[in-house]
Amino acid sequence: MKEQPVVEFFFSPGSRYSYLAASQIPRLQSDTRCRVRWRPVRGTDIRAFRGQDPFVGAPVSGQYEWAYRRHDAETWARYYGIPFREPPSRDLDFQLLARAAESANRMGAVAAYGWRLACAVYGSDAWPLDLSLCVRVAREVGLAASGFAPLIADPETDRRLKATAKEAYERGAFGVPTFFLGGKMFW
Repeated sequence: MKEQPVVEFFFSPGSRYSYLAASQIPRLQSDTRCRVRWRPVRGTDIRAFRGQDPFVGAPVSGQYEWAYRRHDAETWARYYGIPFREPPSRDLDFQLLARAAESANRMGAVAAYGWRLACAVYGSDAWPLDLSLCVRVAREVGLAASGFAPLIADPETDRRLKATAKEAYERGAFGVPTFFLGGKMFW
């Protein structure tokens, strides 16, 4: 019997492109009979390992301009048939969102949680995107708030996120979302 291929999905729930990519995972799994392993990561950590961050300072190209990214994401969302809204402020706590996803990973529910949190960020009117929202989403996917909330502040959660970013970077990743199938990277 042929072994089921595993696709690794390095994502951040605060990334509009991770949200868009995640919306296609059920179809990917169905069409290819692969299994997707969700890997929460902070894009800022990957960029720090690279020593370059195209989001700091003036945009290095048009693809990093806020208006273009919004238009591009809205276009892809229409194509995929999913809702999209840009959060009402650019002041998202990307660190909190990644720590929450890693906390769900530690509790064995990263795929359901990662998808639901990304939907709250980019596919709903949820605001603010704060700790109470992260805990509410955890309860929605069946995680006990009493076990989930402490993991967000646990230093081990940050250590794991940093280690995942280092692994992704060492394998060639330069941002999120990034997929790996065996030794091949897809961004």
